[in-house]
Parts: sequence; structure tokens; C-alpha cells
Amino acid sequence: MKFGYFDDSRREYVITRPDTPLPWINYLGCEAYFGLISNTAGGYSFYRDARLRRLTRYRYNNAPLDMGGRYIYLRDSEGFWSPSWMPTRAPLDEYECRHGQGYTVISSKSRGIRASTRYFVPLGETLEVWELTLTNERPVSAALSVFSAVEFCLWDAWDDATNYQRNYSTGQVEVEALTLTPSPSPTGRGG
Repeated sequence: MKFGYFDDSRREYVITRPDTPLPWINYLGCEAYFGLISNTAGGYSFYRDARLRRLTRYRYNNAPLDMGGRYIYLRDSEGFWSPSWMPTRAPLDEYECRHGQGYTVISSKSRGIRASTRYFVPLGETLEVWELTLTNERPVSAALSVFSAVEFCLWDAWDDATNYQRNYSTGQVEVEALTLTPSPSPTGRGG
């Protein structure tokens, strides 16, 4: 089976099918912010240290593989899909991933909507950009909803992978004075 080829003129590796045997990754970033991204937008990001300063979660032993990453969902009246194929695995009419030096572009077409997402880290910045371009190729207008999803880690990767009690119990509550105020009784007799 052939899953891709080298495009020497553009200095990119082009993946032509999303269902590769394993995730085919690229590296994003330089200086202080880094990320690994697969051909289906899986992977993780970190600040300076991949173990101690993990920003987004990635579970190495996930089944299926390559779950968790930088996901965009598109929805219309007929249903929803992901332009990167994962995590929905909804069929795509066209698919292409281009891994370049410090960037990845994942393009696809489904239901007459062409989507292209470029992932990169700008020089000198500690952030990641997901630049989504949508083109309606339907003969009529399209009503689309666009959603993004990423799962944050924000602590040590080892602790994130082993301390389940902490991970599943983490929460935050803020209590402010007078947030509950009595309302008049419908009978007029008081509370």
C-alpha cells in the first residue's frame, strides 16, 4: 500500500491517506514552544521540556492509536465530520497531509466543503496557530458550525499518565458572597 510520497520541489512529505499504519508525525516550533503533530492532527505540545512542561495531553498507549490532539469539527444539517479525519473517522472525499519544515497542512473535502488547516508555531512566539480555510464548493450556500477541541495537561507528563486520582478529581470552585439571593414567594407569604 502506498500512503504518500516526497515532494522535492516543495520540500514536503505528502500523505495521501489518513489511515496510515501508525501516526506519521512532524515537529512544530523552535526556541521555547514545541509540538508533535501527526497526519491526522494528533500529538501534543510543550514549553521547553516535553516531560516537565507539557501543555496538551497525549496518551501513548491509547487504543485506538493517535487519539488526543488538535481537532476541528465541522457540522451541517446532515451531520458532522473532522477535516483531519480523526477523531470522527468520518469518510472524506479527498484527503492530503503535507508535513513541511516546522508546519503541517491537512486538507480534505467532504460534502462539498473543502477544508485546509495549517498548523505552525510563529518564530519568536510561545503559541501555536491553527489557520483554517473553508471553501464551499456546493451549488448552494452552506450553513456550517465550526468547533475546535484540545485536551490540556498543564503539568508533568509522567504524573499525568500515572496519577489518575488527581487527574479525574481536579476541579475548581469559586464562591462569591451574595450569589444566591432569595426571591419572593409566588404566594406572597415569604420564603
